Amino acid sequence: MEETSKFHTVRGYQLLMQNKNLLTSSMEDYLEMIYRNSLTEGYVRINTISELLNVAAPSATKMVQKLSKLGLLQYKKYGIILLTDNGRELGKFLLERHNIIESFLKNLGADEDLLVETELVEHNISAGTLSTLNMFNKFLSLNPDLIQKFRDFCKQETK
Repeated sequence: MEETSKFHTVRGYQLLMQNKNLLTSSMEDYLEMIYRNSLTEGYVRINTISELLNVAAPSATKMVQKLSKLGLLQYKKYGIILLTDNGRELGKFLLERHNIIESFLKNLGADEDLLVETELVEHNISAGTLSTLNMFNKFLSLNPDLIQKFRDFCKQETK
């Protein structure tokens, strides 16, 4: 999670606030997945997004068109999706938000249904709490003995 050290919660939330009534949780999921998968080639295709999000290609196309109208994507012929500068910045923030929450839940030992739990939390967390979770994750990475102490404590408490 090297990129997370450069994480700027305020800017990501400023972008979300600009699109406050425009972006649904589903739109955020699409944008995060498009960003995640465009990191290698610079673009992603509709069929790839539909497969990754387990939705039909026509549904993915409709969502991509909505995100394009918001100026976050460019949708080209043959199903190629490119992020605009705003889309890339917001997508990066959404992926970092996801990674921070996932790391926090892993540190707690919440491995069961980790993806589902992360998805449920990420759309309902404030900037301040996310920033605090990020700091806590960094603290734990510098003090791994505390994670082990916590896990040992949990084992004792459940006996």
